[in-house]
Amino acid sequence: MGKLSYERHCAEIINQTDLLVSALDGADLGVQVPSCPDWTVNQLLRHVGHAHRWTDEMIREKLPEVDFSRSMSLDVTAYAGETAAELGPWLSEGAASLASALQAVEPDEMIATLGGHPGPRLWSRRMMQETVIHRWDAVNALGVPFELDPAVAADNVAEWTRFALPFAFLRRPAETAALVGPGNTVHLHATDFDCELVIDLTGPMPAVREGHEKAAVAVRGPVVELVLTVYRRRPVEGLEVFGDHDRLDRLLASVRF
Repeated sequence: MGKLSYERHCAEIINQTDLLVSALDGADLGVQVPSCPDWTVNQLLRHVGHAHRWTDEMIREKLPEVDFSRSMSLDVTAYAGETAAELGPWLSEGAASLASALQAVEPDEMIATLGGHPGPRLWSRRMMQETVIHRWDAVNALGVPFELDPAVAADNVAEWTRFALPFAFLRRPAETAALVGPGNTVHLHATDFDCELVIDLTGPMPAVREGHEKAAVAVRGPVVELVLTVYRRRPVEGLEVFGDHDRLDRLLASVRF
């Protein structure tokens, strides 16, 4: 499967934000977001913009490691009553600034690192995918159609296996330990794009490899639907599932992100 370049990740931060902003015109931003029930659309948008600015600051300041304390302090619950005219330019400004900051450094520079991985490369991808998923959250709440480039969707599926999945194992070891055991493998197979990944849960931490192979459970469907499934934005029902359905359900329930 093809991997998006660093330059494409930076460009998509802006593109996905532009698509998000274009969906807000005339919308009531005070409606609740079904997939993020603690937030209104207004608050969700503030979360996206704050995430962009948090990452931007770490890259510009060239912090040696990621500083989660800054992101944890960004409470959006107080925001209410804002309009698209107010939030649209603010979102666009933050996305453009972040992309500019990322383009001004080397992709593999060891700043804002996480788990020993270079921050610019990791966070360019993470913020692109953060914007994609929360764009879906917003347009779903507003009743606006959602479309996504399959190449971006495939990159999102891969990023979920390499970031959200191990992150869950590190944050919730007692819960995820039950997923580990002999023969515990999960195959994600896109039916409309070159994207096949096998999640190997036979060791203490998940390992991921590309390719087609028999697994304890396999799920097949359009690549955009796979993205929404692994991020728990849609149920597994409607996709093809072969093998141990309960194993897949337990995995997705444990990797909450």
